[in-house]
Amino acid sequence: MTALAFNAFVMNTASHIQHGQWRRPDAQQVNFNDVNLWVDLARTLERGLFDAIFFADIVGVYGPLGGDYEVNAREGLQIPSNDPSVLLSALAVNTEHLGLAFTSSVLQAHPFDFARKVSTLDHISRGRVAWNIVTSSVENAARNFGLDQLTPHDERYAWAQEYVDVVYKLWEGSWDEGALLIDRARGVFADHNKIHKINHVGARYRVEGPHLSSPSPQRTPLLFQAGSSGAGRQFAAANAEGQFIITPNPTVAAELIRDTRRLAVAAGRRAEDIKFFQGMSFILGSTEAEVRRKEAEYDEHVSVDGFLAHHNYAVDRYGKPYPADTPLSAIKSEASQSILDWYAKSTPGKVPTVADLGRLTSRRGRIAGTPEQIADQLEQWQQAGIDGVNVINWHLPGSYEEFNEHLLPVLQKRGLAKREYRPGTLRQKLFGTDRINERHPAARYRGAFTPNTANSTVEFA
Repeated sequence: MTALAFNAFVMNTASHIQHGQWRRPDAQQVNFNDVNLWVDLARTLERGLFDAIFFADIVGVYGPLGGDYEVNAREGLQIPSNDPSVLLSALAVNTEHLGLAFTSSVLQAHPFDFARKVSTLDHISRGRVAWNIVTSSVENAARNFGLDQLTPHDERYAWAQEYVDVVYKLWEGSWDEGALLIDRARGVFADHNKIHKINHVGARYRVEGPHLSSPSPQRTPLLFQAGSSGAGRQFAAANAEGQFIITPNPTVAAELIRDTRRLAVAAGRRAEDIKFFQGMSFILGSTEAEVRRKEAEYDEHVSVDGFLAHHNYAVDRYGKPYPADTPLSAIKSEASQSILDWYAKSTPGKVPTVADLGRLTSRRGRIAGTPEQIADQLEQWQQAGIDGVNVINWHLPGSYEEFNEHLLPVLQKRGLAKREYRPGTLRQKLFGTDRINERHPAARYRGAFTPNTANSTVEFA
């Protein structure tokens, strides 16, 4: 049996996914401003042989256009939050193997500046950086960066495609292999004939170059993407090396994975060029009774308002949540009406309310059981085609400490988790190569800007 890969899915904030849990006395995510929390967590994850710490991020507050964000602030719902890319430097120098994945939207950074930041992080970490490519679906985020409104969905992916083309050109094409000489005897640091301007001119960007950073261990970071729409899956099929999915069961996961792999092959790649990571949260107990007790404890802290606001469900046009006892049939929503209708129909004989919707949403991706029972379920998910799990925490650092102590040994015994790290970069660990493979669209820029007259190192007098 092939071992699954495991990422810790986190955010530099107090309430990321499991809203309300920060109120627990053992929840240290309230101290997210303290770098030592994250350094200690990264070391814990490395002891548990996690492949990466995967930081979500957002550059606006959830809610409709002009909406109220009282719930967001009250619940600590991804506000306040900090920039994960800055934090990665501290984690890089305090770990040896752990991958460092962070989210950055095409909305928030110019591709020239972003490419340089990523190369710097990849140098600092010796090749352990990954980028989760997102397009931002939050209205407030668009207005934070000078837009009048959110760019239409499919157009955002066209924007993302140009963005990645620019950074691919900088990472893969601007510097030839062997351009960095550091020749003290001749007094030549780099060969200018092997460093090239990219002269990109597109619909959104004009970037001359050259890239200011020399090639990092991976050149292009490991690439994640999480879109599940038609346009999102097309983009993932062409560009992603890892796709983050949250599907309700293995059957749905298998269908999504098969279709995305089919699209990857149609794009000139191989099916195995993409690894799929299912988002899951675990409630572990040594007995059924302990599992039920812990599950009730977590449910007691669930913030219904937080889940509804996060997913923009059951809020009015001002961003205010409907009262908890409001029947779902009484709610009209431009953003999520199909989901509301589905929940309403899924409880025959009962009139579902807003509170029911919040509680159902809070259970998405949850697996509760003994370590053996959870291992059984992970085997089913693996048979459906997933390659790994993005482990969503309930509280920091306890959720990952429990994983290390109780679940990891069982998974290792089953062959579902590795027993040691392989050396090298993050891509080397996951795919067996430091650089992105030749089937990926980034590879077409290797040598693309190299004049025929500059194929060898220049001679200096």
